[in-house]
Amino acid sequence: MDATGTNRADGEGAPDAQGEMKAALAEFVGELKGFRQGIETKMQQHEERMTMLDRKTMIAGRRPALAAAAEVEVPHAKAFAAYVRSGDDEGFRGLEPEGKAMSTAVAGDGGFLVDRQTSETIRAVLYSSASIRSVANVVNVEATSFDVLVDTTDMGAGWGSETGPQAETGTPVFDRIVIPLHELNAMPKASQRLLDDAAFDMEGWLANRIADKFARAEAEAFVKGNGADKPKGFLAHPNVANASWAWGKLGYVPSGANGSFASADAIVDLVYALGARYRANATFVMNSKTAGVVRKLKDADGRFLWSDGLAAGEPARLMGYGVLIAEDMPDIAGGALAIAFGDFRAGYTVAERPDLRILRDPFSAKPHVLFYATKRVGGDVSDFAAIKLMKFSAS
Repeated sequence: MDATGTNRADGEGAPDAQGEMKAALAEFVGELKGFRQGIETKMQQHEERMTMLDRKTMIAGRRPALAAAAEVEVPHAKAFAAYVRSGDDEGFRGLEPEGKAMSTAVAGDGGFLVDRQTSETIRAVLYSSASIRSVANVVNVEATSFDVLVDTTDMGAGWGSETGPQAETGTPVFDRIVIPLHELNAMPKASQRLLDDAAFDMEGWLANRIADKFARAEAEAFVKGNGADKPKGFLAHPNVANASWAWGKLGYVPSGANGSFASADAIVDLVYALGARYRANATFVMNSKTAGVVRKLKDADGRFLWSDGLAAGEPARLMGYGVLIAEDMPDIAGGALAIAFGDFRAGYTVAERPDLRILRDPFSAKPHVLFYATKRVGGDVSDFAAIKLMKFSAS
């Protein structure tokens, strides 16, 4: 013990304990770093093994599903290009229908399916054309017809007390509408010399020619087709005065004068002849000549009923509703049904098969090559309450 009374042996022991704790902590940190390094090394080795496995899988032809789906159309497009240019169909025979996004058909079945890009080009033109298709209900089917079940009556309902007897309510009545699919065809032709020109965009030319023919044929059939080997147009169905409307017929509102408008009130009458549940999605349908007359109509305050779209591509508006210009609608004349108004998505159904076939014929029109393009499509009214017509007559 020194002069201060402190035990020197005890004082010297405290620094030694602190040193031991620091050494233990440093050893623990070192071991932790080593453990972490080992984990990172194992993970890196695992990633390298997985990368090598992926490379081997790709070499073996087992690509990921998304990559395989993206590449499905490449062989088909090449085979289709070779077929339309030279008639070489060997590329189709090497394609397997199963597992592909689009299967092919042998020539004995009526031609080969076009590639997806050509098919989408044709589809885009059909939808953008002035056709009922752009506002109708369009469904894809694999069968030869499409059935629509429509509830033509309301299901009954009633009020009842907690203990009183419940009255029996009426049952709904369904009507079955069968829409058969018909063959729509076009036959553009080109010279073999033009086909041999590598700079000529054969696929684009063929798609545009087919789309133009199909669009015009469809547009006419959806309006006034008689249903014999073609879709049935909505104007082909019987029509009656709207006050006498019954299922299976289309109701009409008179314009008030034979072959002309008595006043702009006829348009108002047409709008409110349609049920409220259909008006929200309704569209006017008329041809250009009729539109030229209608856009001059004014209400009692001198305001035009017609208003042009504010943006490019936006449809014109008549009393706030869109206007589809369909040139196959009749001109204004005595007794003509020149204007239709309705919810065509509910009122008219277009059924079609999604495939489009091409058959190359180099013999029938030498030295030209014919391309016989076919698809199957049908159409008919699916709800007779959803469409109203204007008849240009006094009553």
